[in-house]
Amino acid sequence: MTLRYLIQKEFLQMRRNAFMPKIIFIFPIMVMCVMPWVMNQEVKNIVVDVVDNDRTTQSQQLVHRIEASRYFIFGGQKATYAEAMKDIEQSRADIIIEIKDGRYLIAANAVNGTKGSIGSSYLSQIVTSRQPILNSRFSTLNLYNKGQNYKVYMIPALMGILMMMLCGFLPALNIVGEKEKGTIEQINVTPVSKWSFILAKLIPYWIIGLVVLTVCLLLSWAIYGIICQGPLCLVYLLAILLALFFSSLGLIISNYSDTMQQAMLVMWFFVVCLMLLSGLFTPTRSMPDWAYVTTYVNPMHYFIDAIRTVFIRGGGFGAIAHQLLALTAISLFMSGWAVVSYKKNN
Repeated sequence: MTLRYLIQKEFLQMRRNAFMPKIIFIFPIMVMCVMPWVMNQEVKNIVVDVVDNDRTTQSQQLVHRIEASRYFIFGGQKATYAEAMKDIEQSRADIIIEIKDGRYLIAANAVNGTKGSIGSSYLSQIVTSRQPILNSRFSTLNLYNKGQNYKVYMIPALMGILMMMLCGFLPALNIVGEKEKGTIEQINVTPVSKWSFILAKLIPYWIIGLVVLTVCLLLSWAIYGIICQGPLCLVYLLAILLALFFSSLGLIISNYSDTMQQAMLVMWFFVVCLMLLSGLFTPTRSMPDWAYVTTYVNPMHYFIDAIRTVFIRGGGFGAIAHQLLALTAISLFMSGWAVVSYKKNN
């Protein structure tokens, strides 16, 4: 009964805070409507200059394929390589392709390394597809996300980021805010147990997190036509475990922090590290060995890997059993630490 009234108190405080309802509901909607378009690692509008010394039918077909590609902007045919290089030096072109004696030379402007490397890779695929000998040796079959839509890849990750922000930052700032106001001292002199106080602080944000997750799933279907391919119950289970971890992390940081600014900076430090080392943006196998080792204790890595398996591939419980076990163990450890670190008689 005591827990019920404490939870009711938390919801009343949220409602009376003019800023809190806005960040809880408007922020997730803005993230789902804007971020899938912005967080796109596809490189487009690459200006290509062509130096065609062969003037053959095959070389002209290659030029037409470059013109038809949605990734490239045809910068025109240049008479010499030196003339095309002037466009590179003056930033009027990004890539040069020179055709001579049936050979292809691709030179990219490496000032923007990402654009140069990915653009060269795209152009190499067009060139090799024109070579029947090379092309007959391999073929590519996309089993999942056949349209290679980057939004399908990012939307599950954005759900994890929202759970991290709502269930991690807000509880931590709530408790530290009560420390600054002095209202937590009124709780400390009551017979309320540590478990009741901690659950009262976390349960409202868990409920909000699950409501936001439901809204994200609906927006994903309504705006982008993307639906979860696997069981939705596994998505909610993963979200609950992630919420448990980040709410426990936020509680631990708030227990050791005296001001809201201190809690915010420490929380942001851990969140950025966990997010960047999770494989959210880039594959974890591309990281150095010392950085890859951190993924074994990174709950965000297990969540991203598991939710993409369920959401994109349609995997079941067996496909993510390893990630669920690891995420459960890490979350329970952090929740235990959060309870032990809270001292009611501070």
